[in-house]
Amino acid sequence: MIRFSTRYAAQLALGIAVTALFVWLIARNVNGAELMAVLRRANPVWIAAAIGLFLAGYACRVARWRSMLLRDNPALSWGACVTPFMGSIAANNVLPFRAGDVLRVYGLSGHLEVPKSALLASLLVERLLDLFSLLVVLAICLLLFEPIEGLAGTVAQLGVYGVFALALVIITLLLFPRVLEWPSVVFLRMMSRILPSFHKRIGGFFDHLFETLRHLAQGTRMSVLLLWSVFVWGFEGLVFWASARAIPDIVEPLVGFLALPVATLATMLPSTPGHIGTFDFFAIKSAEALGNSAGAATAFALLVHLVLWLPATMIGGAGLGLWSIRGRGNFHSKKATI
Repeated sequence: MIRFSTRYAAQLALGIAVTALFVWLIARNVNGAELMAVLRRANPVWIAAAIGLFLAGYACRVARWRSMLLRDNPALSWGACVTPFMGSIAANNVLPFRAGDVLRVYGLSGHLEVPKSALLASLLVERLLDLFSLLVVLAICLLLFEPIEGLAGTVAQLGVYGVFALALVIITLLLFPRVLEWPSVVFLRMMSRILPSFHKRIGGFFDHLFETLRHLAQGTRMSVLLLWSVFVWGFEGLVFWASARAIPDIVEPLVGFLALPVATLATMLPSTPGHIGTFDFFAIKSAEALGNSAGAATAFALLVHLVLWLPATMIGGAGLGLWSIRGRGNFHSKKATI
């Protein structure tokens, strides 16, 4: 127990340190008075448009997630998925250690009447689809926005083809999950010899997990998920674009489409909940790479971060709160299995 506590404390300390570093890197290059002046000139109409596009994108995210779960619960409605999905996003936004992911997989299986293994598989597929989409967008942006200076130029030097190659690896895993299944089976066999009780507890879980992954890869199911992903990230790209349009000092609003993959992929770095500092730093550098001033780039990064963070946190938090008040907070149904 002490080991786990120490590990979590170390992870939290690392996240805080990384956030502090990036916040310092941002603050040292920004004039506070200039930043406030730029923010005061922000166009509320474009901000409202960005929020509307955000809501449309998340409606598509919920629909994509629901489509993954229909095999285990064909009666599952879109509305029934909204609070669990948005609640998990809100929890991730304010709590450490990806608490929202744990809530979605282990706390809500009873309400959704979907096995935990299927929920875990859906989360894995969701992450892989998002990573694949972001890598494709990044490669396209690096082709369209050449030559790019600064940090984005360094990324470009890694090679557009390298980014596409990584995307190809991910889509291969999605279409052929047996590539992942074989090493998992080998691992479980090794563990069965060392810890027989461990294998007994999770062997069935892994079987159901890969059964779900194989199901999603069959026929046109993955094509449907990829199509939903186009809508998801298309709307999210428009959120970045509308946020850039909201800042009059941004000379090239298309910077939003470059900032989308760069800043979003940066959230994979350790940080505090909400990705404070890491998201903002790379969004700023993306904006500066296309000729925007430090003040305008920082205002854009802060605005788009707020548009992505605040509505999701408010909607998800309010949904979970109402759920609890109405006496539906018991998520542990006997219908849920591993």
